Amino acid sequence: MNKEVEYNFLKSALTLENPLMSTANFMQWLEDKKASTHHSIKEISFSVMENWEFEEETGNLVHSSRKFFSIEGIQIKTNWGNVKEWTQPIINQPEIGFLGIVTKKIDGILYFLMQAKIEPGNINAVQISPTLQATKSNYTQVHKGNPPLYLEYFLDKRDDVEVLLDQLQSEQGARFLRKRNRNIIIEVSSDIEVKEDFCWLTLGQIKELLKLDNIINMDTRTVISGIPYGDTSVLSELKENIKTGTFEYDLLLSELDTTHAVNSVEGIISWITRLKAFAELEVNKIPLKDLKEWTKDEFRIHHVQNKYFSVIGVRAEIGNREVASWTQPLVKSAQEGIIAFIIKKINGVYHFLVQAKMESGNFDIIELAPTVQCLTGNYRKGQNEYEVDFIEYVLEPEKNNAIVRYSAFQSEEGGRFFEEQNKNMIIEVSDEFSLELPDKYNWMTLNQIKTFIKFNNYLNIQSRSLLSAVRFI
Repeated sequence: MNKEVEYNFLKSALTLENPLMSTANFMQWLEDKKASTHHSIKEISFSVMENWEFEEETGNLVHSSRKFFSIEGIQIKTNWGNVKEWTQPIINQPEIGFLGIVTKKIDGILYFLMQAKIEPGNINAVQISPTLQATKSNYTQVHKGNPPLYLEYFLDKRDDVEVLLDQLQSEQGARFLRKRNRNIIIEVSSDIEVKEDFCWLTLGQIKELLKLDNIINMDTRTVISGIPYGDTSVLSELKENIKTGTFEYDLLLSELDTTHAVNSVEGIISWITRLKAFAELEVNKIPLKDLKEWTKDEFRIHHVQNKYFSVIGVRAEIGNREVASWTQPLVKSAQEGIIAFIIKKINGVYHFLVQAKMESGNFDIIELAPTVQCLTGNYRKGQNEYEVDFIEYVLEPEKNNAIVRYSAFQSEEGGRFFEEQNKNMIIEVSDEFSLELPDKYNWMTLNQIKTFIKFNNYLNIQSRSLLSAVRFI
């Protein structure tokens, strides 16, 4: 990526002033959208779902078009962790969808065209999504609705469009079977109409809004997490925008510094490769009706102990969508979870403690996850099959001489998950925290993490979601 693009991204990330839409006006605009858009989401029995059916032979829950996605069964065998074998439902959605953001320079600042979007599983109805958020079934109009707005900017070769970022990134490995989306940011040079439910925000504003619970949706978070900002040479050019001596400035140094990392990129690759070579992950599709310890009733597919998650049916009515009313399955988490990065200054630069994590739906066995990733409340005593490393720093930071640098609830993707949120945290530990780590953990600077995000299937979606909240002002 050329330095001018990285410079423009960083300048936008350092900009909170927006004459087009101040952050205060945005919050009122968002409330107005929620109030003015008809939306009704109701849990329903599977028997009244339209265009969805349980296959007679397998018991799999499928759409009549055989498009969109299906709920299927898998059997997992592995040598990783304490649980060596299990079965579970999983979302099978083999299509690669678009998560795309249109940007445009206005008065020298890069603005992001964001959408106020209601998804059936959103915890607070309206959240801020990318300009384009569409599965292949959506944009090929399998639902017989209208095509998504701004699709032509991403599909057509246009003289007024420059691609700034283009990556294939994974979805939740414990819930999706090898699912990926195209994360793409484009810059448009020509005039572009701002349609209803869309607005221009700076990257700094988006990151500021991530301090609040459940405003910025999962899809926006994964797209902006991959944005690179260059190296330390940009600091002199943007010194008027930067306040030194702050925690945010130190995070920016971790983002830009290439010389003080305790581990080399080559060493990290070797560590991941060694773990992948050792790891065994055998995933076989089996009929949904043959799952062990899972059962189905009129309203739910669920674990017999009501742990982990369930699959429910909903009827959605949303006034401004391509299709105004439909039914679909959603995955409903048993409880909220915790996603946390532990960070520590090493060689004067913040390092993030990453975890090599295997999940059943991973494309390449292992992905890099946050230090602590406990979905569905299984960090609670007696709720888990295994001990969670470093959980005490998350649950009792003060007792462990740690500082909570970031904490907010953030939602999972509302198109597939029903009102699921996880507490996202960044926790700084003291000098006494040992540099020596269990084998499945390692230290990386933000700059190194960004290097790995460029490539497919390295950083999982939980780590990308949390990294999107890193601010520099």
